[in-house]
Amino acid sequence: MRYEDEQLKLFCPEETRTADSAAVLWNKVKGARQYRVFLDGAEVGRTEHTDFTLRGLKSGRGYEIEASAEDENGRLAQDTLHITLQEKGEELTITSFGAVGDGRTVNTSFIQKAIDACPAGGTVRIPAGTFVTGALFLKSDMTLFLEEGSRLLGSGCLEDFPLKKYRFEGLETMCYASLINTKETENGRLHNIRIMGKGCVDANGSILRRQELAEGKGKPGRAVCLRNVDGVYLEGITVRQSPAWCVHLIYCSHVSLNGVSIFTKFDENGRRYEGIANGDGLDPDSCSYVNVFDCTIGSQDDCIAVKSGRNEEGRLVGIASEHIRVTNCTFTSGFGVAMGSEMSGGVRDCLVQDCVFSDVYSIGSIKTPRGRGSVVENIVYENLRHQNLSHEHQDCKWFRGAIYVDEFYSHDTFDTEHPEPVDEGTSVIRNILFKNISVETVTGNAVYLAGLPEMPLENICLENVTAKGRYGMKAANIKGFCMKNVTVTAQEGEPYEYHRVEPE
Repeated sequence: MRYEDEQLKLFCPEETRTADSAAVLWNKVKGARQYRVFLDGAEVGRTEHTDFTLRGLKSGRGYEIEASAEDENGRLAQDTLHITLQEKGEELTITSFGAVGDGRTVNTSFIQKAIDACPAGGTVRIPAGTFVTGALFLKSDMTLFLEEGSRLLGSGCLEDFPLKKYRFEGLETMCYASLINTKETENGRLHNIRIMGKGCVDANGSILRRQELAEGKGKPGRAVCLRNVDGVYLEGITVRQSPAWCVHLIYCSHVSLNGVSIFTKFDENGRRYEGIANGDGLDPDSCSYVNVFDCTIGSQDDCIAVKSGRNEEGRLVGIASEHIRVTNCTFTSGFGVAMGSEMSGGVRDCLVQDCVFSDVYSIGSIKTPRGRGSVVENIVYENLRHQNLSHEHQDCKWFRGAIYVDEFYSHDTFDTEHPEPVDEGTSVIRNILFKNISVETVTGNAVYLAGLPEMPLENICLENVTAKGRYGMKAANIKGFCMKNVTVTAQEGEPYEYHRVEPE
């Protein structure tokens, strides 16, 4: 469960290899002060982070990429890989299909015609301007490219967002279509969808959500909802103002988000969006091999929530979220990086590393109530800095600490002493590491860890953790609890409260 290693283990996700760019990532090397990146033997950059994006490359060419980790005495580790870029495909501009970026004209049909006409490997370009649109449906082997100064703006008219069956809050149900969706196919799977550029996807959710609630025929839409896709790349774009969850990925694999900004609570200028609830930033839902790096998320709810279905339905589908890596990200509002609460298909092998949380209530949470079932395991939160000076939120049934693992999630009252029968709805949470972390919150618990009496948390470790809160640490029902170099400070009450906790 250690992601800080002696080896670099350089890799380049296939989905990030475009006609002119590629992103490389690597493991954090113990003791490294900086990383150097070389392209065909020539140095092209230095960074303190574990990702680097190569730009200005030539389509269809092969390249040798090398990265090295260094301290003050020289090289600690290195690794090399070879990649080949995509061939440059045909480009279509939506204005050639009749679209007008005047902020008034509804362009749904014109943009959809461009998408439908796009050949395999091609790109649909959104030029500068505000293009009002209803729901759009992407297909395999295409790039939607938003040029700098461009904005796709949701029309705010409910009739432009037809009802579709999607998963929401862990269950398949009727939902209003999102601003950007994926097409349905005969075999059920799509591949190689990219949304890139420096433009903005604005769902206009404050207006749309009021209409969704008034009609009440389905669950809310999202800004971006991609389903059943192998190979997803979101790069550089801003996504904002969704009616609820903002970027929702369902049953997707090999996904990368690079330099994406997501705002569901405030826009980038600090203006608050009204009428939006349940406004998660990013929800990988039964997804695998997901890399999120160099992103900024300001959320109304969870910044990132890793999910895998709910209760019996989620267990029946049985698709876990696994191999998820969140690195070098900044979070500016909301509730950090969560595992759950819909986790009935399982969640495993997740890393949250080298991130900053500012006025975010928590760095992370692992949360589920009785009935969800399945296993959450092998989760690492590492090298994180957190400070919450906001009094907007207090501890409650939804959120109970800056660091928290909670198997009584969503319950106002509960009993940590008396077990209930173990069945398929009993969740298992094990092998969780919080390492090299500082948290400070003016509200709530610094650390809250609560397992079930019938199924205690297993192998929970805090290492090199400094935690300050209104209240200190509360821990209950844990088998194999490890603390190494941990300091907890409470403004009120005792700093440590233990109940039925067995040390490692």
